[in-house]
Amino acid sequence: MITRMSSLFVRTLRDAPADAEVPSHRLLVRAGYVRRIAPGVFSWLPLGYMVYRNVERIVRAEMDKAGFQEVHFPALLPREPYESTGRWTEYGDNLFRLQDRKGGDYLLGPTHEEMFTLMVKGEYSSHKDLPLVIYQIQTKFRDEARPRAGILRGREFVMKDSYSFDVDDAGLRASYLRHRDAYVSTFDRLGLEYVIVSATSGAMGGSASEEFLAPTESGEDTYVRCTACDFAANVEAMVTPVPPVSDASGVPAAHVEQTPDTPTIASLVEVSNARADLRRPDRDWSAEDTLKNVVFMLTDVDGGRRPLAIGLPGDRDVDIKRLEAAVQPATVEPFEESDFTRHRELVKGYIGPGALGETGTSGIKYLLDPRVVAGTRWITGANTAGQHVYDLVAGRDFSADGVIDVAEVREGDACGLCGAPVTLARGIEIGHIFQLGRKYAEALGLKVQAENGELVTVTMGSYGIGVSRAVAAIAEQHVDDKGLVWPREVAPADVHIVATGKADEPFEFAETLCEELDSRGVRVILDDRRGVSPGVKFNDSELIGVPTIVIVGRGLVDGLIEVKDRATGERVDIPVASITDYLVDLVQG
Repeated sequence: MITRMSSLFVRTLRDAPADAEVPSHRLLVRAGYVRRIAPGVFSWLPLGYMVYRNVERIVRAEMDKAGFQEVHFPALLPREPYESTGRWTEYGDNLFRLQDRKGGDYLLGPTHEEMFTLMVKGEYSSHKDLPLVIYQIQTKFRDEARPRAGILRGREFVMKDSYSFDVDDAGLRASYLRHRDAYVSTFDRLGLEYVIVSATSGAMGGSASEEFLAPTESGEDTYVRCTACDFAANVEAMVTPVPPVSDASGVPAAHVEQTPDTPTIASLVEVSNARADLRRPDRDWSAEDTLKNVVFMLTDVDGGRRPLAIGLPGDRDVDIKRLEAAVQPATVEPFEESDFTRHRELVKGYIGPGALGETGTSGIKYLLDPRVVAGTRWITGANTAGQHVYDLVAGRDFSADGVIDVAEVREGDACGLCGAPVTLARGIEIGHIFQLGRKYAEALGLKVQAENGELVTVTMGSYGIGVSRAVAAIAEQHVDDKGLVWPREVAPADVHIVATGKADEPFEFAETLCEELDSRGVRVILDDRRGVSPGVKFNDSELIGVPTIVIVGRGLVDGLIEVKDRATGERVDIPVASITDYLVDLVQG
């Protein structure tokens, strides 16, 4: 295939759009791959659609190679199946809802578990029909509150979603591993660096879940990796090791002290160490000795609102993403001044355990960080302005309604498996695989007759790859200060030929070279524009990012063609007589 710049529908830009936050957004717009048409909604220009189709082709090829069968559903879906599974309300504001002219409720599909389940229910009824894996590549719609980063987080995107159907859990595990292997092959072919991390299942439900993350500084997901063992997880799935129970036999009885002018943890610690009557004899107080009690307001899918209090060491903050994952499908909001007005037993800045939990004065549900174990000694609010409680011991002086692991995760925190320090990194989610179990099959009545004649509920797995998102993820990882640097298999072409000069000979030779390469299966972009300076052409070739750049110019009189590796910048002069074979071997070898 030959793509000529003189007729290609493309306009490269000198400057990035003002709203571009990450390299992929800036460069995909500047290089003429995508254009924004609304918040979180983008159109593909020819070069971008070439790359997108290459990614889709690779994803489809690897799914087919694994033995999975492709189907296709509409994007416009009826309300009823989503009512049956509860997701019509659970999805909340993220769901695009609409009505037809008769008043019937529909949605634009954010994901298709219900449709796959009903399709199999309508066709299969025996254990002999299983296992089965079917997939689709389809446009999805989610009304993101804050679409950002170009095509990385949009309201409309393309996803490959596949589903496995098995008679039992052993079959599900086998299907899960088949998908895991297929994903490894897919991302390897796409030229992506990735890590596989443990994850939470979220609104999807189910048990085991893993994410494939493409490491990059611009990633919106934070994950942890152990420095000693093979543990890796996103922060939502990070498990804090529970410390051993402390011996509090020598801790004095809890006592309330006047602590005016201590609006922050830092000021409270400073006062506690400065005053002789508050100092502890063994060491200084620190921020991690303070028990911070934070209250949030949760909104359930039925619209009901309820407060939740969380107690955690004062040197930590609650990670909102971890909290959202722990309480979903409820949504999380700050505890506002109006909420304090309704709950006057909570004194802002001085909330203590005595006001919380089933036995507290407020009755508000109270959950503790895993580090707050029996015997630990704390300074905390006394539920009175300007007062704190000292030497308050967990288990002896207060208790809670349970445990919640939602504090921020830090570099150097202990691994939940081996106790060694963990490191933090950022990445882009490019794939997610779930062992769904029977949630959707039970809700929609998907059963098959087992070998013994009894009806059994089918167990399912769900497996997604962000196809359009993968384009951006590849761009994030394959970029330099000049532009994009595509891996060959996803690039819009194999070779970008730049004809330069005012004479006809370089352009005529470039045309001949293109024809020869095209006849031998090499995809070519030819910059055949007349009247455009060599500098502009060179800049465009580097911005567009085809892996091999061929310059037909002044060297032609000496019988030489310059070939540049876009990734390394290495240049080599190749004799005219062997240039075609050289490029074919380079591309196909």
